[in-house]
Amino acid sequence: MTRVATAGPTTERLLERAGSVARRLLDHPLPWLAPTLLVLAVFQLYPMVEAVLMSFTNESLVRTESEFVGLAQYARLATDPQFREMLQVTGIYAFSSVVLHVLFGLVLALAIDYGVRRGLRGHLTTRVSVLLAWIVPGIIIGLVWKVMLVENQFGAVNHFLGTLGIGPVPFRSDPTLALVSTIVAGTWRGTAFSMIMFYGGLQRIPQRLYEAARVTTVLVTIYALNTFDLIFALTGGGPGRATQVLALFMYQEAFQDYALGRGAAIAVVMLVTNLLLTGVYLSLFDVGDEL
Repeated sequence: MTRVATAGPTTERLLERAGSVARRLLDHPLPWLAPTLLVLAVFQLYPMVEAVLMSFTNESLVRTESEFVGLAQYARLATDPQFREMLQVTGIYAFSSVVLHVLFGLVLALAIDYGVRRGLRGHLTTRVSVLLAWIVPGIIIGLVWKVMLVENQFGAVNHFLGTLGIGPVPFRSDPTLALVSTIVAGTWRGTAFSMIMFYGGLQRIPQRLYEAARVTTVLVTIYALNTFDLIFALTGGGPGRATQVLALFMYQEAFQDYALGRGAAIAVVMLVTNLLLTGVYLSLFDVGDEL
């Protein structure tokens, strides 16, 4: 009888203890973050680690076996004139994109803020129109600009220039104009992001505006350095290598020349660059204070 009498309270204590543990687990952020962390580990962390390991080999899609080559892939990149040319093109594209994104983003943010404060019509339509360019995938925007820049009277831009007695202009076959065209198309798409950052900063000026400017510059730089889809659809990196940025060079090495090791080495160079810029971003954003 004594054992039966004590079983009830013991069971209740166990249930209370289990409930307390469950509540503590639910109050901890880890159970809620675990699914996201798992997805990031599988689809982000694992491919990055695999790319780093692959960059130390001569793995290729046309060979069944690969060998460890140490830093040979990186040494080859350092002495490859084509890689230096890609760095130059990427630098020009990134620098131009940062300047134009920040400039036009700030102008649009100021214009929209002025319209909101004055109660003018059309500020909402303007915001939606600009954001549509950011929402549409880059591959679609690249194809649209490719059609617009057709180098005869059927291209929208050349048709308009023809009415002014100009053209046809070789927007995609001339190396310099091709690079300018990709910068213009990228600016048309990316200005929306800068506008959002600046507009948010304008709501809490003056300090937040300066912070927004610094953060926007870093984020736009990261975005520009990793641009692939828009340029791939618009010019494919041509004519020649006039618009071949690092992301396209990596794609060519890995999936057209089947040199996975070299492609992985280029990817690691881009990864390190992105990590450095991310560190700059975190320091500017004051993440510690935000948390």
